Amino acid sequence: MNGTSPGFLKAFPLILLLLTGLACPAFSEDNQTLIKKAEGGDLEAQVYLGAAYDQGQGVPQDYAEAAKWWQKAAEQGHAGAQYNLGILYSKGQGVPQDYAESMRWYRMAAEQGHAKAQNNLGVAYSKGQGVPKDYAESMKWCRMAAEQGLEDAQYNLGVTYYNGEGVPKDYAESMKWYRMAAEQGHAGAQCNLGTYYEDGQGVPQDYLLAYFWSSLSASKSAGEDYSRCTMNRDYAARQLTPEQLMKARQMIRDWEAKHPRK
Repeated sequence: MNGTSPGFLKAFPLILLLLTGLACPAFSEDNQTLIKKAEGGDLEAQVYLGAAYDQGQGVPQDYAEAAKWWQKAAEQGHAGAQYNLGILYSKGQGVPQDYAESMRWYRMAAEQGHAKAQNNLGVAYSKGQGVPKDYAESMKWCRMAAEQGLEDAQYNLGVTYYNGEGVPKDYAESMKWYRMAAEQGHAGAQCNLGTYYEDGQGVPQDYLLAYFWSSLSASKSAGEDYSRCTMNRDYAARQLTPEQLMKARQMIRDWEAKHPRK
């Protein structure tokens, strides 16, 4: 880092995904029919019923009931239900908190190719949570998820290569994964990408691109992350000519037009 730049990259923890990500139906057309189907072993009905109880849609929120129905679906091999059950065990919602049991369900889903489960399994190996700490296993699972396009896993690989955890420090490789996540709108990856360009770390120094990525990140960050991104953005802006600043702002407008907020 140069002597005057405020930019910095933290040794960030990896991102663990905790959202279930399963939509449930309105649960109003015929509740009893859905329950009867679930009780009869209908896989999708069990999954939807678990989601309804998890989210409190059409029924009182009840994590124990969500766990019951997701377990039935998970035992039939439904990867999404296995992943969701892993989350409940990780958080101790509706079931006793049990990281080893959480990892068991994540692994089942991950082995079926469930990207979020792969990411969470990778994070668990990096922390030694429910499994022995093993950076090689962490890399393996996070990479599987990242190669499926999961932006949080791509960000996690960027962090891993920046920190040199289980791999040699490699700023260029870190940059590659941050860029993939940043292109999908990941605010943390965008901020770190901006810092890389500001400091010329892993890439040639480029204040215009530093301003571009830091600005994109700041527009959807909060708290400490917002402060860090705006500090980086404002420093980069002071290094640009008015013409360069105008160009960077147009690039931001163009990017946002092509990448509407989710």
